[in-house]
Amino acid sequence: MKDAFGTPQSLLVLGGTSEIALATARRLIARRTRTVWLAGRPSPALDGAAERLRGLGAEVHTVDFDALDPESHESALGKVFAEGDVDMVLLAFGILGDQAHDEREPAGAVRVAQTNYTGAVSAGLIAARSLQAQGHGSLVVLSSVAGERARRANFIYGSSKAGLDAFAQGLGDALHGTGVHVMVVRPGFVRSRMTADLEEAPFATTPEAVASAIELGLRRRSETVWVPGALRVVMSALRHLPRAVFRRLPV
Repeated sequence: MKDAFGTPQSLLVLGGTSEIALATARRLIARRTRTVWLAGRPSPALDGAAERLRGLGAEVHTVDFDALDPESHESALGKVFAEGDVDMVLLAFGILGDQAHDEREPAGAVRVAQTNYTGAVSAGLIAARSLQAQGHGSLVVLSSVAGERARRANFIYGSSKAGLDAFAQGLGDALHGTGVHVMVVRPGFVRSRMTADLEEAPFATTPEAVASAIELGLRRRSETVWVPGALRVVMSALRHLPRAVFRRLPV
């Protein structure tokens, strides 16, 4: 059955241990979602996440998926779509990296880029093709406000998200009119395991708040979602600041 009113019956999460993704899955299960696939590298964390979602009443499966192994993506996603229609794919994997370390050791920067951008391009295109073949569905891509303008403090991560964001927007344009909806989600600083050691930034949010915004965006068929919404105005101003002024900001 096709997804109705933006609430999917079936969900595939690419990045099955993501706190934002799991918060989204919990919220959707409470509404209408009954089948969930969690795709990620095999681990106790992935198994535990699946078990907790089963406790909410969903049928939950896990599938081996490694963002850094694009050659395996066709097989991994093919297993899921072979089981039936998927109403929503949530592309939620990514790594922050260590800016200071990765500047000194470029291999670390390459890993950030390969995970956040190259892996996402591969998985995103395969998922989009499968959704288009079934004639309906949503592809939700977790981007970041960090991709709006590169900052000295995290330009490696930010550049990878900038690439992902541009890719997802273009993919959405390519799929317009096919029955497949692409939504780009741009959270600000999210309080999570990934950011636990970082100083909290203004407009900080939570995985649950991002999940709520994703659900609302699906219902509205939004193409871009900012979390919190005020960041749309803030980032528009920062994006247009002269570079000489931007360099002097404590960012």
